[in-house]
Amino acid sequence: MLPLAVLLILLSIVLFWLATRQQKITGLPAGRVIYKDTSRWTPVEKPLFDAVLGLAGRPDYLVEVDELEGEPIIPVEVKSRHTGQAPYDSHIFQLAAYCLLIERQLGRRPPYGILKYPDQMFSIDFTPALETALRSTLESIRGAEHRKEVARSHNSPPRCARCGYRSVCDQNLLQ
Repeated sequence: MLPLAVLLILLSIVLFWLATRQQKITGLPAGRVIYKDTSRWTPVEKPLFDAVLGLAGRPDYLVEVDELEGEPIIPVEVKSRHTGQAPYDSHIFQLAAYCLLIERQLGRRPPYGILKYPDQMFSIDFTPALETALRSTLESIRGAEHRKEVARSHNSPPRCARCGYRSVCDQNLLQ
């Protein structure tokens, strides 16, 4: 009986170590994962959606963390490409959109979200200023949808190379 008890204790220690290691690799904060959109072997999670904003999204993870001010829900977005000294603006806006969707759909405003790159991790505060910038960007996108012509918003040939409109764009940087 004693060898079995020792074996079970060792097994639990190994499993705890593996779980902690996996949590550090993914960049997840300590808490309960309540949503994930990262597995190819399980059914796809239903996206967060707000009809008024015309916005939908699937964050990689939503983690309910135990903090002093309650139990906020934190979106975590895992990126496969490296970044420089700061996260890309488009990734910050993507994370802010998830924060806004969580507030609108679940009624709990995230104080921050996490962007996890292979080489580093960033905690992005979901401030009123970031929300205002996001809403302004959404309005600009909605306005551009109804224009006949929209100017290219970048000078990046790699972005043009991946664009689905490259073949019909008169501002293509790869011509």
